[in-house]
Amino acid sequence: MPTRILPAVGDADAVRSLITLLSQLPDAEPVTPVTDSTQLIDTLARLASESIDELPEVVVVHERIGPVPALELIREVALRFPAAGVILVTSDVSPGLFQAAMDYGARGLIALPLGYEELANRVHAVAQWSVGVRRHLGAAGDVFTGVGGTVVTVSGAKGGVGATTTAIQVALAAQASGRTTALLDMDLQTGDVASYLDVQFRRSVVDLATITDITPRVLADAVFSHDTGLALLLAPGDGERGEEVTERSARQIVSALRSRYEVVIVDCGSQLSGAGAAVVEMADTALLVTTPDVVAVRGAKRAVRMWDRLQVRKAEETTVVVNRHSRGTEIQPALIQKITGTGVAATVIPANFKELQGAVDAGRVHELDARGTVKQALWALAGELGLVKGTEANSHRNGGRERGALAFRRRRELGR
Repeated sequence: MPTRILPAVGDADAVRSLITLLSQLPDAEPVTPVTDSTQLIDTLARLASESIDELPEVVVVHERIGPVPALELIREVALRFPAAGVILVTSDVSPGLFQAAMDYGARGLIALPLGYEELANRVHAVAQWSVGVRRHLGAAGDVFTGVGGTVVTVSGAKGGVGATTTAIQVALAAQASGRTTALLDMDLQTGDVASYLDVQFRRSVVDLATITDITPRVLADAVFSHDTGLALLLAPGDGERGEEVTERSARQIVSALRSRYEVVIVDCGSQLSGAGAAVVEMADTALLVTTPDVVAVRGAKRAVRMWDRLQVRKAEETTVVVNRHSRGTEIQPALIQKITGTGVAATVIPANFKELQGAVDAGRVHELDARGTVKQALWALAGELGLVKGTEANSHRNGGRERGALAFRRRRELGR
């Protein structure tokens, strides 16, 4: 059986050189190359959705691939598509880079300029490893082998607009429909998911911030299993510790959750950090919650413009959710859409805080009355987003965006 090899190379000259050599390898079948990180992930996801056997045995990642850096891309591929072996092609063959590449999940490293013998030996070894992994995954019924879960971020246009309640109820709806669901609190300094769900748990997302290899066992130790079935990864109790979660660690944590759960809901709060920006960037769907008042809508417009300036997400790739809506409100969803330039969810959340007050005060938002209009609307929103079994994602879904500014630029702008 021929070895399928998928090159991920952004440079046209490098593509030609690599394809020429790969075509000379015995039993090798180079497939159409991809030119950036987003295209690579989308291609692998499409193939894996058909069958794990459709994935190429070998993925060759060039050091100049973009916009996501090569090592970060390798980490993403290794976590989401464990049956595909990744080889890094690089001009830096130092022991430090070799160790880093192995830590991020690469199965091999090839030095530039490319040589036939080295390429042939490495491709053969990685292909054999990939075949062995597929046998293992085929025999293990409890191993997640899909394309990776859907990631939805929920951000607030400003504080107090209902982002946390929205995130919790959307997650509950997905879980109740039979999808394995994780809820991550990335409001790192002021996150209240634990308070809303009556949870006391000493571990938090910070416990994973310095771990380079987040195995299923390590992840399970940090996650709290709620009575509703939700897997909770909470914000730290001491807000200042939130600074320990970097952009890189946030990517790794979300990727680890995505590899174990069908749906991952992330409460990002209303203050954008470098870590939060990374999560919004890599999400399949980014929600921005606002209320229909001047201050909140201005906040939504500012957030959308900042995401665009930082190349985190374009306006048209963001979905605004209108909370506390009523027909008598002067600012209606169509006007909000015009002001922000975003999409607006067809489902609006009615202004009926009395339904929420008792559950919020008791810290048991998961016990909202199913007959209430607020809960019904929030669960309908989950259906609109395709998170409930039996529904399909609508046009707001953005297919795992992973473009963006360099980390340095983002941190510089956020620090202003």
